[in-house]
Amino acid sequence: EDVPLKKRIAYMVDVFFSIYPYAKLLALLFATLFLIGFGGLALYAVTGGSFAEALWHSWTYVADSGNHAETEGTGQRIVSVSISSGGMLIFAMMLGLVSDAISEKVDSLRKGKSEVIERNHILILGWSDKLGSLLKQLAIANKSVGGGVIVVLAEKEKEEMEMDIARLEFDFMGTSVICRSGSPLILADLKKVSVSKARAIIVLASDENADQSDARALRVVLSLTGVKEGLRGHVVVEMSDLDNEPLVKLVGGELIETVVAHDVIGRLMIQCALQPGLAQIWEDILGFENAEFYIKKWPELNGFCFRDVLLSFPEAVPCGIKVAADGGKIVINPDDNYILRDGDEVLVIAEDDDTYAPGPLQEVRKGFYPRKSDPPKFPEKILFCGWRRDIDDMIMVLEAFLAPGSELWMFNEVPEKERENKLIDGGLDVSALVNIKLVHREGNAVIRRHLESLPLETFDSILILADESVEDSVAHSDSRSLATLLLIRDIQSRRLPCKDSSSSLRLSGFSHSSWIREMQQASDKSIIISEILDSRTRNLVSVSRISDYVLSNELVSMALAMVAEDKQINRVLEELFAEEGNEMCIKPAEFYLYDQEEICFYDIMIRGRLRREIVIGYRLADEDRAIINPSGKSVPRKWSAGDVFVVIASGD
Repeated sequence: EDVPLKKRIAYMVDVFFSIYPYAKLLALLFATLFLIGFGGLALYAVTGGSFAEALWHSWTYVADSGNHAETEGTGQRIVSVSISSGGMLIFAMMLGLVSDAISEKVDSLRKGKSEVIERNHILILGWSDKLGSLLKQLAIANKSVGGGVIVVLAEKEKEEMEMDIARLEFDFMGTSVICRSGSPLILADLKKVSVSKARAIIVLASDENADQSDARALRVVLSLTGVKEGLRGHVVVEMSDLDNEPLVKLVGGELIETVVAHDVIGRLMIQCALQPGLAQIWEDILGFENAEFYIKKWPELNGFCFRDVLLSFPEAVPCGIKVAADGGKIVINPDDNYILRDGDEVLVIAEDDDTYAPGPLQEVRKGFYPRKSDPPKFPEKILFCGWRRDIDDMIMVLEAFLAPGSELWMFNEVPEKERENKLIDGGLDVSALVNIKLVHREGNAVIRRHLESLPLETFDSILILADESVEDSVAHSDSRSLATLLLIRDIQSRRLPCKDSSSSLRLSGFSHSSWIREMQQASDKSIIISEILDSRTRNLVSVSRISDYVLSNELVSMALAMVAEDKQINRVLEELFAEEGNEMCIKPAEFYLYDQEEICFYDIMIRGRLRREIVIGYRLADEDRAIINPSGKSVPRKWSAGDVFVVIASGD
């Protein structure tokens, strides 16, 4: 069937305007030239003058509609008015085109579609509830250099991202945060944020379930490997499941550093449950607000043994050596007799990378001190409330830490038969467990009747896990954790064996205070570690001081920021979080000194070396927080038997 000419022309015009971006401008130019030419011919016909003069008058009528006022003769006036009317129409069309172009450009800027022209910046791909604390840590890290540039690329509107960041109400201390809307899976969007010039790229886990989040992270890594210009910096990928980590490393190669959020938090929860107070120490070390890990080369220390290196930094605590002869392997807590060679670097804990340097070798006195060995491990009774997808890995960590005869009670809503299958699928052989015995109980951790069926007052440690069924919702997960914490503490306080009735009568007018006091008495008898995802929930838990909490999103953000600033630190964190090798510990003062003995911190560090430990800080008996990398290490002070020391010790 033949298509009418009118439809063909309309279709060709439609295609022309759709394909060519400058079609409207060309059409306006053609209409202007046509009007000038046709008007010139008409003026030439009615005036009888030269054609060039007629074209000039036609142009003046188009450019300025008031020029026709002085024309004489009816025919000339009719033609001039017609040309002026066409000129006004063309001028209106030109204004419309200019207005549209400006609106499109402003809209493009508002929606974050313009290109970022930066070098040496940190690029964050994705958006999650960890972004706020991550930006805060990166800003603090860049404070010493006057600030830096952080670029965020996410599939959100630019205005919405900027509003969310503004609501953080945090001083970024000179660091600029630039938001762009786009997908990390599209190469054009990656080039738009100067991905090849970034010094570090952080890939955040999405809010989907673990497998979907890790699958998306894998696709983002594939997109990054497809950048033709190559990547200048390393890539830090936040993973959700430990089982998916090898595949991402296989695809990304040496540029990829992974931080498995669930695994890190699970191991930290266990360490903090077995050693109360460790959560605050890890927050201080992982965050850039206090002391953190740095690795740097000091040629002037070549030829020094590690024991002397320990005493060479007044403003830092050396913890290990990056051995150049062993392919850059980082050895934490090395032998005292190790001699630093050319190319070796020193791992330290310091306030900032520009706040420490080697000084004169300090004179110390070892003196007489109690030569006590670590007490033997005793069986413990631990309760898990909730079910995590990596609970099999947590059980294996507990198996490595606990003494034979220990019990692990598992209380959750997963049927017992299904639990066994899940543990087997996760790679756990229950029959191979030597140190711990699994005790299964089924119930809902937010129902008081179910919790009362448990011997809550008999547990040494209770871990409240973010349950797998609600882990996708931060608010729901934290609500359950908080409710479980309060119910357990209330049940424990009512079962306290020595409850002073007169005290409760005396405080009956202050029911809230007595309730909090009973909660705190219960907290002195057992340790509860709650997996808290939102910092606002953390404040609710810390107000009553009834739980030694772990703020998981905050700690993961800190770890991501630290690895982004220096990817070598990931090796250090992996070893300290693992069940084998060196670990962070809290040791009593009686291991290093006598009560009321007056010695300096350097003396304690040397005494710690005789136990193959590195003393990095202390907490006084009358203080709530530990001090890591204390100042005035050579100044003597009086210590008490109630003080404790933070050390890095071999887990052998």
